[in-house]
Amino acid sequence: MSVITDRLAAQPTLTTERLTLVQLGPEHLDASLAALEDQDALRLTGTRGAFTRERVRAHLERLPGADDRADFAITDAEGTYLGEVVLNELEEDDLAVNYRIALAGPALRGQGYGTEAGRAVVDWAFDVVGLHRISLEVYAFNPAAQRSYEKIGFVVEGRARDALRWDGAWTDAVCMAMLDTDPRPR
Repeated sequence: MSVITDRLAAQPTLTTERLTLVQLGPEHLDASLAALEDQDALRLTGTRGAFTRERVRAHLERLPGADDRADFAITDAEGTYLGEVVLNELEEDDLAVNYRIALAGPALRGQGYGTEAGRAVVDWAFDVVGLHRISLEVYAFNPAAQRSYEKIGFVVEGRARDALRWDGAWTDAVCMAMLDTDPRPR
């Protein structure tokens, strides 16, 4: 294994002022399933498909110790599940990953949790794991998420036109990324 994959496999717990980010795993099954019932979150992330209890359990069981990704459950001071932030699609030769985040319900959006969790994960990915590039796509109908990503330090690199068709309407995906050499706003 390389240094990158060793560090991903040894995913730590990260703490911020209001949050604790822990390894996402089978113990988050019920909270993950409940979050997958949020139709607005599914739309905002372009998530489709049937999520059975067995399918979600199998996914969560493979995460702890995975050397090609890092999946964090976002929790508050009481340990309540607020969502997840994920680094996946590792391109080891390029020291690059994809970034995604989903909060578990509309009441959690707009509270700064995504930005706070994202900063912690980006800092860990660059400073500890040794990644060079983190990229993401955000749908044009989700400007709040784009603002959050910009607060973390992601910059717009382009646009994929008509990347998602949702309820019969096309929307673009805004392509964003951050390099380890980019400034990290606070």
